[in-house]
Order: sequence, then structure tokens, then C-alpha cells
Amino acid sequence: MKKVFRFLSRFKYLLALLAFGVWMIFFDTNRVSNQFKLRENLHELEMQKEFYQQEIKNNQQLLDQFRFDSAFMERYAREHYLLKKDNEVIYLIVPEE
Repeated sequence: MKKVFRFLSRFKYLLALLAFGVWMIFFDTNRVSNQFKLRENLHELEMQKEFYQQEIKNNQQLLDQFRFDSAFMERYAREHYLLKKDNEVIYLIVPEE
């Protein structure tokens, strides 16, 4: 038993470092598995951020076209919302699949 204690006392800093490493890897709230999940979540959020920034840019261009081009606004309303003038009739032709 003395030999074991003597052996452990010679490497006490190494054992403390090893115990600290095991604690940080498996038991801490910031363990390695959580870090991987957080990094993956961060990547997904960055992709969403890029998508929404592109959407904002597209919507800003569309808004600028609405502000300065009334013909574009009328065409957009007719195409997307099926709006019509009072004396018009709209026939929708839907191709069968």
C-alpha cells in the first residue's frame, strides 16, 4: 500500500491534471459534447442569418421598385394577387400535371 501512495505522490500533478481533464470532458456543463452541439447550432444560425439578410436585400429592391414604378406595382398586383380593373375579366389557365 505504501508503494501505491508513493507512486501516486510522485505523479500528483499529473493525476490532478488528468482528473481535471476527465471532469471537463464528461461532467462539466461545458463538456465537449455540448460544445459540438453549440457549434453546430451556431453554424445553422449563421446560415439563417445569411438567408434573412438576402431576403431583406431582395425585399428592399422590391420596395424601391414599388416606390418609383407604378407600372411595376400594377403588374405585380395582377400576377401575384390576381387583381383586375373593373371592366376586365381574368381567365386562369392551369396546366394539368
